Amino acid sequence: MTAADDAAGDIAHAPAGTADPGRGRGPAWLDGLLAAQLPELVRLRRRVHAHPELSWHESRTTQLLHDVLAAAGIPAQVLPGGTGLVAEIDGGKPGPVIGLRADLDALPVAEASGLPFASTVRGVAHACGHDVHTTVLLGAALALQAAPGFAGRARVLFQAAEEVMPGGSHQLVASGALTGVDRVFALHCDPRVPAGRVGLRVGPITSACDMIELEVSGPGGHTSRPHLTVDVVGALTAVAARLPLLVSRRLDPRAGALLVWGAIGAGEASNVIPRQGTLRGTLRIMDRAAWELAEPVVTELVEQLLAPSGAAHRLTYVRGVPPVVNDARSVAMMREAVTRAIGPDAVVAVEQSAGAEDFAVLLEHAPGALARLGVWDGLEPQVDLHSTGFRADERAIPVGVRTLVHTVLTALAG
Repeated sequence: MTAADDAAGDIAHAPAGTADPGRGRGPAWLDGLLAAQLPELVRLRRRVHAHPELSWHESRTTQLLHDVLAAAGIPAQVLPGGTGLVAEIDGGKPGPVIGLRADLDALPVAEASGLPFASTVRGVAHACGHDVHTTVLLGAALALQAAPGFAGRARVLFQAAEEVMPGGSHQLVASGALTGVDRVFALHCDPRVPAGRVGLRVGPITSACDMIELEVSGPGGHTSRPHLTVDVVGALTAVAARLPLLVSRRLDPRAGALLVWGAIGAGEASNVIPRQGTLRGTLRIMDRAAWELAEPVVTELVEQLLAPSGAAHRLTYVRGVPPVVNDARSVAMMREAVTRAIGPDAVVAVEQSAGAEDFAVLLEHAPGALARLGVWDGLEPQVDLHSTGFRADERAIPVGVRTLVHTVLTALAG
């Protein structure tokens, strides 16, 4: 056990004169349970944070969750491949099935947060808050297991591989984890929202995201005689410069299509025209209908842009996920739950993000909502998701647990 583990109960306190966002509004059984379990939940979060695992490799995290659930009398099914698991808490009376989902995977980035429990795995870090999502869902499962009887069941979905395409949401669907689920809910950390607040939005709250990879090739040659070969670099840069603008002109501008390149490469010598070059990026679209049209538009435009160069090409277009579109009734349930759990001031409005979330896949099988869990401590500068310096205020953990528990009870009550 590390010093960070020993200090797990020492959650950062709110600035002077402000309410502690970890405090809730009952019920008494939940207050008592959280008071007893919170130090252990924080300890588990720090353990997961210090030992991050990449997509489809979350076996250690999966086993840890399985063991904790089993110790609490909650049987869990590990999904094929040993990553991700599903468990169900029965309230003891007939009723609906409410799904709760959290993601397990970390990112291939080097952590520079300075935390005493920072990643011990070189080049891998929980820079998106999935360790917090995991801990919050585990806390909610343990709380619901100890709750007085309720009508219905809560199905907890610990999903692998949210950060890749195709993601682990497809595995959940294929395994039957969504079968019979009436509604499904999730939380996602938001470093722009203060700890103690939960951001809600009806309708689209994230965007679609597809991946594009273009390989351009030609015979190669000398830079003094470009007319005798194919200018691969010129062809590649023509696509890089013009395709984002042309896509925005071919799709409805209200769809907010955003094509941004993340990698480009070709050649090594200044006087050699290379034989091959590559271009990689993402296309993000805020509208579902426009997303359905995007692939053939991109394919056509790439062909037109490359035609004058004479370059051969291979375009790989990977359809990712559609926007997360929150169901209005489900958002109303979450708003009621947050109000009961934390207070009316805890609910804040949030805008649609250009980021993507494969929770959208689950919403194709059941109505539901994704909410933003505030993790900014109000003191340090705001550091965005996927940043090497990302930090999450641990006072968000009890807020998240209370939110999910009350969401389940509210949704079960109809």
